[in-house]
Amino acid sequence: MNVTITLGILVITVLISIGGFSNHKIIDDLIFYPPSVKRGQFYRFFTHGLIHADPVHLIFNMIALDSFGKNLEMIFEAPFMFGSYGKFVYLGLYVTALMIASVPDYFRHKDHYHYRSLGASGAVSAVIFATIMFDPISGIGFAFIPNLSIPGYIFAIIYLAISTVLAKKGTDNIGHTAHITGAIYGMVFMYAATKLFTNVDILREFWARVTGQ
Repeated sequence: MNVTITLGILVITVLISIGGFSNHKIIDDLIFYPPSVKRGQFYRFFTHGLIHADPVHLIFNMIALDSFGKNLEMIFEAPFMFGSYGKFVYLGLYVTALMIASVPDYFRHKDHYHYRSLGASGAVSAVIFATIMFDPISGIGFAFIPNLSIPGYIFAIIYLAISTVLAKKGTDNIGHTAHITGAIYGMVFMYAATKLFTNVDILREFWARVTGQ
């Protein structure tokens, strides 16, 4: 079996999340809690991605990570991308996305003692949207709608539009702001990393694939 960074993240996240289901102290110690971050517990920007609210939350995130992460990791390791440094770049994307995706919620809730959040959704969104930046026309399917898939760039538009509406409504317990921030960060990271370290013009490639030119 090929050992990948994606597999490592998945195994660690699953094990710690399962532990948290039966031990609430694990949740309390790792959850993103802005007042505690404000007091210096900056590690919570990262550790909240290792725990999940319930098995369904965990399964959805890990299926998405496995589906997109393995492909993105292979893309990053390609000679025309980051080559032997690809795994490090991929890990850097995931880890920094955990933090960046939570920054808006930190400033919004740093004095709100009722607010807590957990889950890897922000980082997973970054992985998905970084993949879409590289390959915008591959189909993305829906778990509960067999035989239906849409091009990645259309999925991205729909995803961001729905997440924005739901974030403004604020009527559920889902961190839509983190999803949006993570998604945008994934695209920005992909652009910046390719611009700085490769000869790939990711925007030109994206447009060429979308338009077929």
